[in-house]
Amino acid sequence: MKKRVVITGLGVVAPNGVGVTEFTKALKEGKSGITFHQELKDLNFSCQIGGIPNISDELKSQYFTDLQLRGFNSSGILYGCIAGIDAWKDAGFDMNAESELDYDTGLIFGTGTSGVEKFREAIYKLDDKQVKRLGSTVVVQTMASGISAYLGGMLGLGNQVTTNSSACTTGTEALLMGFDRIQAGRAKRMLVGSCSDHGPYLWGGFDAMRVMTYKHNENPEKGSRPMSATASGFVPGSGAGALVLESLESALERGSKIYAEVLGGEVNSGGQRQGGTLTAPNAQAVQRCIKKALENSGIEPNKVEVVNGHLTATSKDSLEIENWTKALGRKGTEFPYINSTKSMIGHCLAAAGSIECVASVIQLKDQFVAPNINCEDLHPEIKNLITSESITNQAIEYDFNVIAKASFGFGDVNACVLFKRYIA
Repeated sequence: MKKRVVITGLGVVAPNGVGVTEFTKALKEGKSGITFHQELKDLNFSCQIGGIPNISDELKSQYFTDLQLRGFNSSGILYGCIAGIDAWKDAGFDMNAESELDYDTGLIFGTGTSGVEKFREAIYKLDDKQVKRLGSTVVVQTMASGISAYLGGMLGLGNQVTTNSSACTTGTEALLMGFDRIQAGRAKRMLVGSCSDHGPYLWGGFDAMRVMTYKHNENPEKGSRPMSATASGFVPGSGAGALVLESLESALERGSKIYAEVLGGEVNSGGQRQGGTLTAPNAQAVQRCIKKALENSGIEPNKVEVVNGHLTATSKDSLEIENWTKALGRKGTEFPYINSTKSMIGHCLAAAGSIECVASVIQLKDQFVAPNINCEDLHPEIKNLITSESITNQAIEYDFNVIAKASFGFGDVNACVLFKRYIA
């Protein structure tokens, strides 16, 4: 018999809020975390704005020892460890280094690239023939699984500990991989999430592709405009999101608080066929992913009350809305509320799915719909599919039970998950 899976811990490091309390407040207030960055201007970026979490040295010292921080230069791992540890503690666990190895708990924490700045530093030292000065942390900071290696050791997890990587779908995929493991009875708990570095060496390629906005350098908070007629490309962001998934049986046995239940989901690929490419989605595959997620969750399309979309503020927003209308069989006034967390934090790339899953669960737990800021002018193509009533520019209280979250990534890969309010 398949296990029911619930969420018992949350952690988040986002451009508009570090920690669940601060992030929740930002969501309810419609607060943007997008700021101007002189470094991007000096490097002649077209897009000179981005979302970078505010992490002080004091905050770092609460999670890492001085020895761990010495020579540390991987923002993604830093964000991921903070979010992961917060989620772990939020679920009611401590970080006793002397505690026994926990074979019941595993970790799936994704990333796109790891330690870009550290890798650059290493290259310069090699070019200067200073190989002996590379240091002992270069490998673990630059390998893709660096984040899971750090977190797995800091928490003493003995079940599966690994890293996944599926572009912008990474975080949502990690959650579903952890869900599958618990549902099958192969783990009691899984810490899942994803993280992404920040900075020009990661964001430069997107600027060269001309998919990032260049029209809002003087007004950063207005830059990320999902579903807007004046959207002109995405704003890059960074950070991490983390969730502790647990079997319902284990959560009840521990007397843990429960944020929500994970009903199920689906992961698939469009195979870069039927209009799908490396950078554009196969619409039929996206619709199939959503439909299969509903089927796997035992949820009828008319029971979805809120959607947290991928919606990056590019030309593909209209196509995504069309895919949702076809997959749900609902349009016009019958369409549910829909929002994009990216309007406030930008596109956090590999971290996007996990941060947005945390945002979805927070909305469900606190019974509100977060605003989609900067969408006072709904795109006309979207307006032909749904009404403006489905998109709120300010947070609203809302009594609902089911929220759908989807992510679509480079390589034509898709993931969709359904969360349900948990009522004891």
